[in-house]
Amino acid sequence: MKKKWIEKSIILFALAGVLVLFAFFLKDVLIPLFSMELNNDINGAKELLSSKGIFGGAAVSLIEALQMVVVFIPAEFIQVSAGLSYSFPIALLLCDLGVCLGASIIFVLVRTLRFDPSKSKKAEEQIKRMGAKKGETNTQLLMYLLFITPIVPFGAICYFASGSKISFRRYILTVATGVIPSIITSNLIGAGVKAFILNSLPLWLLVLIIVLLMVLLFVLLWLFLDKIYFRGHDGTPDSASYFIFIKIITLWRKHCQKLNIDDEKLLGLEPPFVVLCNHVSFYDFYYVIALLKDYKPAYVINHHILSAPVLRIFAKKTGMIPKKIFTPDTAAVKILRTLRSGYPVVVFPEGRLSIDGCSSPIIESATAMYKKIGYPIVLANISNAYYSYPKWRSRFYRSEISISVKRVITPEEIKQMSVEELDKAIGEGLNYNENQSLTNRYRQKNKAKGLETMLYRCIDCGELYSNRGSGNDLICTACGKVHHLDESYRFTDDAESIPAYYERIKEIERSQLDGIKLETNVSVKVYSEKKPRVRKESGVCTLNKNAFTYCSDQIEFSIPTEKLPALAFSCGKEFELYYKNEQYYFYPTEEPLQIARWSLIIDLLREERLADEKEKSTY
Repeated sequence: MKKKWIEKSIILFALAGVLVLFAFFLKDVLIPLFSMELNNDINGAKELLSSKGIFGGAAVSLIEALQMVVVFIPAEFIQVSAGLSYSFPIALLLCDLGVCLGASIIFVLVRTLRFDPSKSKKAEEQIKRMGAKKGETNTQLLMYLLFITPIVPFGAICYFASGSKISFRRYILTVATGVIPSIITSNLIGAGVKAFILNSLPLWLLVLIIVLLMVLLFVLLWLFLDKIYFRGHDGTPDSASYFIFIKIITLWRKHCQKLNIDDEKLLGLEPPFVVLCNHVSFYDFYYVIALLKDYKPAYVINHHILSAPVLRIFAKKTGMIPKKIFTPDTAAVKILRTLRSGYPVVVFPEGRLSIDGCSSPIIESATAMYKKIGYPIVLANISNAYYSYPKWRSRFYRSEISISVKRVITPEEIKQMSVEELDKAIGEGLNYNENQSLTNRYRQKNKAKGLETMLYRCIDCGELYSNRGSGNDLICTACGKVHHLDESYRFTDDAESIPAYYERIKEIERSQLDGIKLETNVSVKVYSEKKPRVRKESGVCTLNKNAFTYCSDQIEFSIPTEKLPALAFSCGKEFELYYKNEQYYFYPTEEPLQIARWSLIIDLLREERLADEKEKSTY
């Protein structure tokens, strides 16, 4: 009890000191400075900066020191303020002295008084995960890494390092030098703001300076990670590129929605293993990152995403595995190689985003490979994410999203299963229907916007391409029928739900399947692994029950529908497929709503073939 009372007293005393000194600095330096600049009193501002001298400087150093002890007070403001109030060399010196003073206080508190502040616990746990299995030398490297990243407060880094076996000499040297890039950046931002206030710097140049300083700090971080901390891990999920990617994605997305994670079944599971996950929305990759926060998995991604040279280099450096969707390629070999290197691999086996919020068929099943290699299979399932950012809408809606591990299939279980039994288990683990357990409420007023690019046919009058999404209503311009979406994203009439509406469109198309023939003029982008990597042309696409055909001035080809298991597409924009290792993006020059129809017809033809095969096998 006495120890806790002492710890609380120290925190309260330090916090009070910060507030007092901060108030002094704000009242006597910053507020008068801004007031003078508003009155264009440039001479008065200069005199103020020089008049405070040692007292203002002492306030800067003490505030910098005390914010480290308290931990949760950000250091950036005082560093920017110092740059605003003093010349750059003096501001740098004052801030660095303050950091060293605070670091020394922390070292004494931890080593002598066994001080254990609760507010730094979460940050320390994050540091410990990053520095797992590292020795004293690597503790020093870890400190350098953290000082130039916005991940952990300076104070938390010092509390962590003070609890290690690092010597005070090495500790204080690391602190004094490691914080310099961050302090320089903040000081120069303050100096730039001062120049702007003094009307000697245009606003655009101030913004440019701040951006360039951020880029410089990022470059320093990159070089340190790539050349020192993660040296020798290029091309794997242990690389610097992978580390930075995960941190950027996490900082970008973690406050955008509430994410419920159930990873209990992962406890005790050691890599390598295969993670199979359903594909509901555009941000599924982030939800899996959050689920596997304690692992470093490689991701199987759409090969076309890597068509840009920068992304291709990035994927190579991070150990990502490119896959040509719905087309045989060498991805299976790369998956096996990655697993044998000791890394988990994440696969979205449906191959494309859910169209209607329900499970899509797993067309390119790798079940036989998973059974043969015998690594554990983790079945992850994302729910309540479809309506946050579906395939047909261009905006993200904040919502509560869940991701859970449904099952871990062990190598022993895999060995005892047939391919069919394993395939069934995978299908059950990934199965979902967004309309069975809707928990979110969507109060937005434009929920139907873009919905016509997926629900392209009116189920009341049967007219093609007559639907329009307006506000929360799906309106048929042919018969005038209106279907209204409520806050649960359900229709308030007999249409019931988006999946139910889509199923009724399927019934109409299925009844007309025998005589189906689609044709459209298209503009085309062709992505190739040869030069030129991108070429443009125009032509005509046709689709009937037997084949898909494309004809242009440059090329003509036909693909039997039995060799075209699915058609990837972007709602209202394009559909795509591979032919002889080239990826064709077809952009209809006529009605854009027809794109979803082309994909649905291919799906129905596949369903029909599978039904025929099943019927024949029973005889």
